Amino acid sequence: MFRQLRMTMDIAGWIFLPWRRSASNLKDFPPPPLSSTFGDVIVDYEDPDYLPLPEYPMRPNEPLDIRKQRLLYQSRKRGMLENDLLLSTFAAKHLQNFSAEQTALYDQLINGVTNDWDIYYWATDVKPTPKEYDTEIMGLLKEHVKNAERVTRLRQPDLNT
Repeated sequence: MFRQLRMTMDIAGWIFLPWRRSASNLKDFPPPPLSSTFGDVIVDYEDPDYLPLPEYPMRPNEPLDIRKQRLLYQSRKRGMLENDLLLSTFAAKHLQNFSAEQTALYDQLINGVTNDWDIYYWATDVKPTPKEYDTEIMGLLKEHVKNAERVTRLRQPDLNT
């Protein structure tokens, strides 16, 4: 409770700072709240080795059109807004034209990786892509992320288009 009260007082002092009559007490006020977050570095922890990772069930006899519909849905519902936007717009743009082999590579990419942050970091070139996921599909995804056409991607594409 004391911490919340102190933070409220700091914010109030910062908000009303321009109306203070005396500028001599400026050094006594705390810095604006959340000002230290601008230069923060992304910290990503590796997954621990001792946790068993679930295997995604492969579906070898799944018809191609059903597989594409499933991948379209899975591209939209990642649990992480960044990947929802990137993968749903990517799938809307490319998935219909994928061959069976390309569709299998895309399935392996989005369902073989257990950490969605990995997909995001690889697609945005924050981390190097491992060899098993560095395929033509990942190349297409990286080009899509660069957004050379400067397309606004503020929401997922409609399903009926």
